[in-house]
Amino acid sequence: MSLARQTTPADADLLDAYSRAVIDAVEIAGPAVVHVRVLGKSRGQGSGVMISPDGLFLTNQHVIDGAERIEIALNDGRHAAARILGQDPETDLAVLRAESTECFDAAEFEDSKRVRPGQLAIAIGNPLGFQSTVTAGVVSATGRSLRSRSGMLIDDVIQTDAALNPGNSGGALVSSRGRVMGINTAMIMGAQGICFSVASNTALLVLTQLLAHGKVRRGRIGIAGNHVAVTRRVARANGLKQATAVQAAEVLPGGPAARAGVQVGDVIVALDGSRIEGVDDLLRVLDAERIGREVEVTLLRRGQLEVTKVVVGEKA
Repeated sequence: MSLARQTTPADADLLDAYSRAVIDAVEIAGPAVVHVRVLGKSRGQGSGVMISPDGLFLTNQHVIDGAERIEIALNDGRHAAARILGQDPETDLAVLRAESTECFDAAEFEDSKRVRPGQLAIAIGNPLGFQSTVTAGVVSATGRSLRSRSGMLIDDVIQTDAALNPGNSGGALVSSRGRVMGINTAMIMGAQGICFSVASNTALLVLTQLLAHGKVRRGRIGIAGNHVAVTRRVARANGLKQATAVQAAEVLPGGPAARAGVQVGDVIVALDGSRIEGVDDLLRVLDAERIGREVEVTLLRRGQLEVTKVVVGEKA
């Protein structure tokens, strides 16, 4: 009698369900992912995500940095030149437009605040020049902070084990619904299954400001924050109506938060009365209007609410 494990109908159903979810997501989002080629003295390639039918798309800033000419290729064989509309090294994102009168497939975006560790994550891009490549895994963590190639700290990053390789940069990390939950940005060389994407809410915030102003002006309080859960017990004890917040994983010495007494491990639940449920909320509230102003920060320290005031600085 063979000891090999027999595949049961139930196993087949599970495999089919998983495969179907990946296939459906790729069929929805795949046409919106483009191959980005950089020409000139700086030569390279990456990926991009179409966000409007008239050719507006997102990619990584490091993909197009120093480009003299940019071309995109779609998976249906079309090609077009592209021009840069704005760049934000702080999040390693750039907005470009295809110079074409044709209509493009555009991706839909998830609310990245709803993304949870363990859910299916599908990466679509063009690694090493292999167009329309798909890898799949799970969301490993949300609300991470990551140092970019330039040394800047990128907040609101999704960690995944979906395999990324050079050329995936700027491509899409999508959910089982085929909606973009992140823009793939980095991998840890030498590590297995540790890859990162800028969360969709942050990407859309950057997109809006780049289109409106050509740059992103943002306030800072001098912390690196991680997305954390607020337990029901702590929430009830302090009258909070939120399940998540932002924990100070690093406090910049001499920065605004440090001067106000904020400590590593403090959990920020509100800023100027606005609820902070994730890093994207912190980025949204610390807008240009609050630069130079004193704001009220409500935080949890050892399970107890405290309030302090911080003067918002400006990120260089």
